[in-house]
Amino acid sequence: MPADPARLTPDGPDAPDSAEAAAASGPEYEVELRPQRRLRLWQIAPIVMLAAAGSLMFAFPLAFEFGDGGAVVAMLGFLISCCAGGWGMMAARRVGHTWPGLPARGSGRRPDWRMAALYAVAALAVVALAVYRVARLR
Repeated sequence: MPADPARLTPDGPDAPDSAEAAAASGPEYEVELRPQRRLRLWQIAPIVMLAAAGSLMFAFPLAFEFGDGGAVVAMLGFLISCCAGGWGMMAARRVGHTWPGLPARGSGRRPDWRMAALYAVAALAVVALAVYRVARLR
């Protein structure tokens, strides 16, 4: 990007003739006017609050075994935590972030199947451990 504003070409009704402007200004540069896409605080705050509430609902009944209803509260907390995680991933994908091994949205490339399988196995392991722990409460 040029640091000197004199190198930018003027446009509009008061612009000089195009032949004179091309000869006087030198090379033209394109400048992106849109702001960079990134997650904002109003997008992150509800995700973090929902994840914190869900993880507390999941952790306390499992740690302290609050009677017969502990397993139900723990599974509800696990569900809320998973929803917050999915919401966060969708918000991040919307602004252009991707997971390692997965292509950017609209790039036309195929995802690496080994990374997709690794993510699926990790998610299944977390779900299996959670279900196993809650089943042990009964």
